[in-house]
Amino acid sequence: MSSFSPARPLARLALTGAFALTPALAFAHAGHGDADGFAHGFLHPIGGADHVLAMVAVGIFAATLAGRAIWAVPASFVALMAFGGFLGLSGIELPFVELGIALSIVVLGGAVALGWTNWPLGAAMALVGFFAVFHGHAHGAEMPADASGLEYAAGFMLATALLHMVGIGVGVGVAIGKAGANAPRLTHALGAVVAVAGMGILTGVI
Repeated sequence: MSSFSPARPLARLALTGAFALTPALAFAHAGHGDADGFAHGFLHPIGGADHVLAMVAVGIFAATLAGRAIWAVPASFVALMAFGGFLGLSGIELPFVELGIALSIVVLGGAVALGWTNWPLGAAMALVGFFAVFHGHAHGAEMPADASGLEYAAGFMLATALLHMVGIGVGVGVAIGKAGANAPRLTHALGAVVAVAGMGILTGVI
């Protein structure tokens, strides 16, 4: 039975979040236009159920993989999302963006529901990174015309990282608070709920 020791990865993730928050707060105080750009960027991921579900699912997925994946998988998502955001901000078209976003919820929720915990780290990072490009493109393409690109990007990257941390907290909390046979079942159930919600978004029911 493998040991699950989230303390060190969580501390590293928290430290990363603190560093991310520092420039974000600086942006928010740099001027009214900068603050508006940061606020728009921050609110964009948390303003849509599709983004929220995917971000939280990434965190839960990372928590179930444990070890280095707890910080490396979300970091991969944020990095590739930034690339997708650059494409969107630059007006570069990316096909099937909405489909990619909806599928990300289904696939990541399904991975948690089915208990796919034996992924190689590189494969898990590649999986979430692939879907991150679609989310980033949607954020970038929907940036208000009067917003600063840097501040807007800082906002949606910070919001995404925080949503990842929520998912990690849920996954780790289940593992710690529900130790024993019920922990995997509860985690799988959460993944199933996310995957079903993703199917609802994919089919237009939600």
